[in-house]
Amino acid sequence: MNPATAWNFAAGPAVLPEDVLRQVAAEMLDWHGSGMSVMEMSHRGKEFISIADTAQRDLRELLGVPDNFRTLFMQGGGLGENAFVPLNLSRGGKVDVVLTGSWSRKSAGEARRYADVHIAADAGDTGRIPTQWDLRPDAAYVHVCTNETIDGLEFHELPVVPNGVPLVIDCSSHVLSRPIDWSRVGLAFAGAQKNLGPAGLTLVFVREDLLGHALDICPAAFNYETVANADSMFNTPPTFAIYVAGLVFQWLKRFEYQGLKGLAAIERRNIDKAKLLYGAIDASSLYVNRVDPSCRSRMNVPFFLKDERLNDSFLAEAKAAGLLQLKGHKSVGGMRASIYNAMSMEGVQALVAFLRDFEARHG
Repeated sequence: MNPATAWNFAAGPAVLPEDVLRQVAAEMLDWHGSGMSVMEMSHRGKEFISIADTAQRDLRELLGVPDNFRTLFMQGGGLGENAFVPLNLSRGGKVDVVLTGSWSRKSAGEARRYADVHIAADAGDTGRIPTQWDLRPDAAYVHVCTNETIDGLEFHELPVVPNGVPLVIDCSSHVLSRPIDWSRVGLAFAGAQKNLGPAGLTLVFVREDLLGHALDICPAAFNYETVANADSMFNTPPTFAIYVAGLVFQWLKRFEYQGLKGLAAIERRNIDKAKLLYGAIDASSLYVNRVDPSCRSRMNVPFFLKDERLNDSFLAEAKAAGLLQLKGHKSVGGMRASIYNAMSMEGVQALVAFLRDFEARHG
């Protein structure tokens, strides 16, 4: 298959900007005349320190991260953070979790190992984010997954948590697709492999007043205060993943769309891509999306064929047409198109054209 005509809709690891991949290839054997590949560099050498510092600076600029937040480059992914967050923030006390899908359920299950977990609200199979939450005023924090990668629900506005209880957000699958209202957040974490780069890097943004409260059983390498004090160099960080993510940050800063630039531009294109795809699904008599329009994800679009006997034919014909990785998660079935930042409008247009053609022939 010709890569130039293929569109990768994988949920993660996922599509990366072609410009970034070409730059990585060009610099693979010799980074900026250093005589070394980034993969060969010491994480404490001046070359890599300059890469990490630039990535940190660009990331904070893109997201407008306030001065009272520390940005950590860690490892372990979202599943790791499901443990690291309660180890650092729960103080062995109460944690409230809002369930909106598969990832928030995983978060609640892991937090139970370290804290008294209370389910404040549960979306169940409603396809809608609950509006009534039963929050405890003395909880150490409230946890939400702001974009459910599998189920396709997204918080389009962050909730305001009363009583000064910190809000923890898992924003792995939509980080840097839109701004974050930091006034409502105590801690945010995101695996990089969906929207930012290759697998291996996990971003943590933590308010400084939440540092220094880790449980005694928390390993030093996962203690946020320890990592912050060492500028993310307490142990060897995922150097190559940080390098590639840094290039993605630079690509985002340059990105232009409809007269906008940077994060505002990518958000506008993401809105337009999602509108196009959901519009095609909603206008169809063959495909259905089961998420309420008020909370549909801009990044992860699950859909189902009303005649599931056509699933195998759909996937085979899609692959032949250069539309890759459309099979839904095994836990829910159906199809899923992940249309992250690096997925172009042309890719979504190609998918919509295929959806209509397939329905015309099989619907």
